[in-house]
Amino acid sequence: MHPDAEQALADFFSQLEIEKRASIHTIKSYQRDIKRLISYCTGKAICHWTDLRQSDIRAHIANRHRQSISSKSLQRELSAIRSFYNFLLKNRLADTNPAEHVQAPKQARKLPKTLDVDQVNGLLEAGANSMLEIRDVAMFELLYSSGLRLSELTALNLSDLDLPDNSLIVRTGKGGKSRILPVGSKAVTAIENWLPERSKNALPSEPGLFISTRGKRLGQRSVQLRLEQWCKKKAIAEHIHPHMLRHSFASHLLESSQDLRAVQELLGHSNISTTQIYTHLDFQHLAEIYDKAHPRAKKKSI
Repeated sequence: MHPDAEQALADFFSQLEIEKRASIHTIKSYQRDIKRLISYCTGKAICHWTDLRQSDIRAHIANRHRQSISSKSLQRELSAIRSFYNFLLKNRLADTNPAEHVQAPKQARKLPKTLDVDQVNGLLEAGANSMLEIRDVAMFELLYSSGLRLSELTALNLSDLDLPDNSLIVRTGKGGKSRILPVGSKAVTAIENWLPERSKNALPSEPGLFISTRGKRLGQRSVQLRLEQWCKKKAIAEHIHPHMLRHSFASHLLESSQDLRAVQELLGHSNISTTQIYTHLDFQHLAEIYDKAHPRAKKKSI
């Protein structure tokens, strides 16, 4: 690519990081996506971003589709390209967005896997017999109690907790958004059991709530592995991952409250359509509510 094109790309990622406060995960994903587009441009001897046409974007996405790339990944790639060209348009470095009307092949939306209440109880109420297991139970209880993302759990600091108020603050939510969440009594008890152990092992400079045996903040992969190990020890055959506890939180809360907006706020979803995927899990109950409450749904008795 021409040096001017490379500079425009560098400016775009600086804006994402500084102005848009995009997550590191988003930035890295966009970098990979644009890198693939650059490879296409190199193959076609395209040196300037303004030389790309809609037909080029379609050809690039079609080629990626032939490589068996999922629809979800292709949609993300198109989103990255659209965002970049919107940046170019805003800064008068391009006249059109060639990706604007290009769509990825549609794919059926996968429904989230959840645990029922009995499965959650069986998972969380198995006794902890060591310092690590006390920590693990506190983590798993908190994931289910507050519907946290794995990244949000590992980013929690001790100062983010307010146990007397049964609440915590998420400072590193998706999109840089923060939110205050309730913490259930079971999770509060589990955390209270963990805090004395933490104080014995944490490095003086470590603010993280959940730490490793070395006294440093626990990473996301470590949480995943600990949950796998916990399930094996408890003879739970089903593969359970941390996000499944978040899915279960959303499903159970929606089933009990029927308040989609409240669940949206608790999950930290910017768009309610993301939250609506959980409604399928309790559609029969919703239909019964409708039949009882809607004035035109009631059947007339003869």
